[in-house]
Amino acid sequence: MERNLQAVCDRNAMSSTSVGMSDLSDEILLCILRHLPLSDLLMNVAQVSDKFRTLCHDKSLLTNVSLSEDYMANNSVIRNVLKHLTKHVQSLSLNGCYWLTSATVELLSGCRGVTHLDVTGCRLSPPRLSRILSSLPQLRSLAFDVRGDFSLPALTSDAVDSLSRLSELRQTLLTPSYGVVPCCAQLRKLMLQFDVSDVTREGVGVSCQLMVGQSSVPHYQQLEEFTARLAPGEVNQTLLLLYLAVFSISVPRNLRVFLVSIPGPSPARWPAAPSLAQSLSQRGDLEALQLPRTWLDSPSLKKALEGNSPWHLSFSRCPALWPQVFKSLLEGGVTDPTRLISLNLSGINQVLYAESRSVEDHLDPWTVGRLALCCPSIERLNLMHTHYHHKNSPGQDGQAHLCASLAKFRHLRSLTLPACALPDGINQQAQISANQKSSSSFVGFTKSARVGLQYYRPDSDSSLLSDSTSALAQLSAGCPLLETLELIGPGFVSALPRLEPCSRGRGEPRGMCAWAQAVNDTHLAALGGLSRLRRVTLAGLPGVRTGTGLVQLAKLCTDLRVLSLANLGPLSIMNCAPALRDALKLCTLLEELRLEQPFLNANASFFEALSCCTRLQRLCLISRRGTFDPSAAETFMERCPHVIMCHMFMDNTLVACRTLERALLDRFSEDRPALSVVIYPLQHEDLPPVIRGIPLTLLDRITLFQSHVAQPPHLSPL
Repeated sequence: MERNLQAVCDRNAMSSTSVGMSDLSDEILLCILRHLPLSDLLMNVAQVSDKFRTLCHDKSLLTNVSLSEDYMANNSVIRNVLKHLTKHVQSLSLNGCYWLTSATVELLSGCRGVTHLDVTGCRLSPPRLSRILSSLPQLRSLAFDVRGDFSLPALTSDAVDSLSRLSELRQTLLTPSYGVVPCCAQLRKLMLQFDVSDVTREGVGVSCQLMVGQSSVPHYQQLEEFTARLAPGEVNQTLLLLYLAVFSISVPRNLRVFLVSIPGPSPARWPAAPSLAQSLSQRGDLEALQLPRTWLDSPSLKKALEGNSPWHLSFSRCPALWPQVFKSLLEGGVTDPTRLISLNLSGINQVLYAESRSVEDHLDPWTVGRLALCCPSIERLNLMHTHYHHKNSPGQDGQAHLCASLAKFRHLRSLTLPACALPDGINQQAQISANQKSSSSFVGFTKSARVGLQYYRPDSDSSLLSDSTSALAQLSAGCPLLETLELIGPGFVSALPRLEPCSRGRGEPRGMCAWAQAVNDTHLAALGGLSRLRRVTLAGLPGVRTGTGLVQLAKLCTDLRVLSLANLGPLSIMNCAPALRDALKLCTLLEELRLEQPFLNANASFFEALSCCTRLQRLCLISRRGTFDPSAAETFMERCPHVIMCHMFMDNTLVACRTLERALLDRFSEDRPALSVVIYPLQHEDLPPVIRGIPLTLLDRITLFQSHVAQPPHLSPL
């Protein structure tokens, strides 16, 4: 009795003593404050008390600063923030801060201690850029855009001196130019993004002509890393070859990273490729390699990988190289395959488009299983545009399905799979026949019941249980860390692809792979076993009928942040709309949503369901035959205060689109400085400049489909 009485007294004593946040130690408070936006930290939290003012100005919080995603901060707030950073900041990023004025960005010149600066996407005139560079004597890393008005001779001598000390440079080329590369004699790391359109806004063709005498000026003697990522177009390919002209004379001795990504048709063979492979094999410290398929042959690849232990390899669309790839990884050609963390094998099938594929043209689960054992550290794997047709026959090692082999990648975090890799062969032919029958029944718009056609009913998840998804259950159990999943059908072509020539050139005719048509709601429901998924892409899946699997997926994957859905079910009608609305109501943490359906109706019920995604920041709707409700769209924007991107390409009239666009901008721009609204009729001949090759900002990255899995960090899509 006395013991119980003493316990009650102790609890009463604890409850009478209130412990506030200010009573926590400084170390704990600094860890908490590190997760707040810098503008809130300095403008609001610092005003709470003297203690918080001291903590908010602690050097550990102000040394490495990124304002890239502070979308609610206007010019006035950023100016005040920059005033507090002048004495402490060393690394400063304004990447994608397109809404800031050039005068605001110029205030960076007061931060004289900056060593790493990123102003990609910012509006900066050449004189302002020159003044910023002149005021930063300790600058060692620079990232910026080379626009049409850029002029190298216009830079002051102090600016050129700052550039001569750079060891790291990232340029986004929006016009044919060498940028500031000729001034950077000590470069160790060069990253290039080529985004030059072949045609100007006025419809004038662009030719790649650089100043005579500049072709030999880039300094690559100390270069260790070279990366280049190209948008489609002949101009970009020509410009890349000018940057690489020096490699034909001499390959940098210390080069350990060489990544070149060229979409669309492969370019002509690069003469310097064999000497590059020879150079990479000499030192044994190759870290990353990615080349177009026409630049390497099997002997050169073997030589480049021999004696090295890379962490990233990409052989996208290289069917002729895949035997050598597996031989090098599995049979000792690579010194230490356990270091490999990123592997891109997109399109490695020997025959990409043959209607009758032999077994040799498919992924071999036994080989994939061996790969998982030899390369256990792989975190990102891309198998897009490959094929695997499971016919219920066990593999050589006893594994019955490709997913069972993939389950051996215990550290896998990102995975891209072809849709035909999910069906396991059980009643597969019957499933395809049922799909084809029900497809013809969707031609009309009547709602009368039809034999074999399943309609969506809430709480019908129990009907999705099936033994045909046992392979997916193995994948879920074996890859508990998986966060990013892309599942794209072989016939899918987006109406608005970012890399349109590449997508349309490589896409297979719709329906060519019958196994992909067997992917249905049962498989989507089984994906819910991957409960840690944060990013999901599902596109080109005609076998999805009612969307019940989508509801189950949203119910189990409670941490979804990015969702991209396109062409689910038959293209003649959108039968999964009710299930989609129920799924959206469950995605309370969703931040980015992209929907592309031919008959998407963005009406009041749709936007009401979407309003449950209170953390949504980016929205993109694409529908050739769909319409939107203007008043419902305004109500949605009011209920979701974090939305800073609203892009809709629908079948409404141009007047209706512009009216809604102007209404949203007028009503919400004051409270959301970074608000980007593009609403336009989806007609190819009359697309806005944001789609017709004009460079996209950081904010627009969700607008257009492109595969991002198995890319090294600095080559990930923006």
